[in-house]
Amino acid sequence: MQSNRKQEIYAHFEQNAGDYLQYRKRFSYYGKDIINYLNFFISESDTVLEIGCGNGDTIHHLKGKEKTGIDFSPKMIEVAKANFSDVDFLVMDAENIKLEKKFDVIIFNNIIGYLENVQDVFYAIKKNCHEHTRVIISYYNHYWQPLLNLGETIGYKKKSPQQNWLDTKDISNLLYLSGFETYRTNKRLLLPIYLPILSWLINKYIAKLPLFKSMCLNQFTFARPQLNYSEKDVAQKYSVSICIPARNESGNIENAILRLPKFGKHQEIIFIEGNSSDDTWQKIQDIQQKYKDTHDIKIGQQSGKGKGDAVRKGYAMANGDILMILDADLTMPPEELPKFYNAIATGKGEFINGSRLVYPMEKEAMRFLNTLGNKFFSWVFSWLLEQPIKDSLCGTKVMFREDYLKLIENRKFFGDFDPFGDFDLLFGAYKLNLKIIDLPIRYRERTYGDTNISRFTNGFMLLRMCWFAAGKIKFW
Repeated sequence: MQSNRKQEIYAHFEQNAGDYLQYRKRFSYYGKDIINYLNFFISESDTVLEIGCGNGDTIHHLKGKEKTGIDFSPKMIEVAKANFSDVDFLVMDAENIKLEKKFDVIIFNNIIGYLENVQDVFYAIKKNCHEHTRVIISYYNHYWQPLLNLGETIGYKKKSPQQNWLDTKDISNLLYLSGFETYRTNKRLLLPIYLPILSWLINKYIAKLPLFKSMCLNQFTFARPQLNYSEKDVAQKYSVSICIPARNESGNIENAILRLPKFGKHQEIIFIEGNSSDDTWQKIQDIQQKYKDTHDIKIGQQSGKGKGDAVRKGYAMANGDILMILDADLTMPPEELPKFYNAIATGKGEFINGSRLVYPMEKEAMRFLNTLGNKFFSWVFSWLLEQPIKDSLCGTKVMFREDYLKLIENRKFFGDFDPFGDFDLLFGAYKLNLKIIDLPIRYRERTYGDTNISRFTNGFMLLRMCWFAAGKIKFW
């Protein structure tokens, strides 16, 4: 039995179904921003479901190889079918979904305000999720309630039934209670109507700044199903490839083998030598022979320059389910790598980023200016990627190989501009909509050789890459 409120909402959309396409055209600037933002995180190969699709205009413009839209209003679905043939439209109540199919992406676009019980709907869609499904929720910022009510009063905005006004914390809490976890939130669009030059200036630049961002109209919540694997369940589940870029690190090569714990189903170690002036390459070859009976060791030499090039070469040789980077200077202790394996294998995150800036470091582990620079870039990255990134430049980063292969396909979006490799992977993880999580490590002093990093030259290069990425991520 429907409540009076639900009957009112149903009657509203049935009565106004024919007007909504024209209404959407009137506010196309607002709708296009939502579509463009959603499409940033959706690929052409995804299966997509929109809950409460209305007249179908949004899902029609979204990427995806198979798209399904449901709405409880028969007249809305009738309009959608008449205008868009690329989507499978179904009359179906969001609070009584009868779909058995699992989707890669599930969209709630300005619909949760009309739901009778949001938690029940979130809980119900779990059967339509696999472990990599992404749920993206777009909804009005509750700060805008008085302005939107005023717009309805004066006739500028179509009058709508009473809504639930939920903030991002409310939505995240309901998701958690329903078996999902929120991993990213964002707000967009400070000026939701098109005014020449002014809309471009305000929404492209000013709205992205921290103070103004909180006042934007649209709030977005990204969530994924909670995964509850134990370390025991996954101890032997995945094979691992550990890439060790090495330039002038002759004295550390054997220690990298001796100090590396065994973990995972199978472990391969990939040394990539990078134009060393010492005998690093000879040492790598000797170590491969010496430990050939106890370790699966692959070796290679760079044709290009930079750690990023070394990592890409190493990963191209890798066969493991999980890909890891271990810097050959061993300032990130190899003994810590099982923690990274457990974090990604148990589903704590999909991109595990080492962080050197949580625990106290050994006295000579990092120079003062390097520490300041790393803290600055961590702030920049947290702002760019909309997830807390404590240390963007720690050498150890871990991800699934299948995600890395997708990252390669998306590399053309950012280009091969990163000689360090850290930015390439972090930006790629963001574009793939992965959950990024920091894993603190204790940063150690070098015991052999000197750093290959130039503070000022590399610092300016990092600033240029941040500016480039901001244009691709924030100010596009």
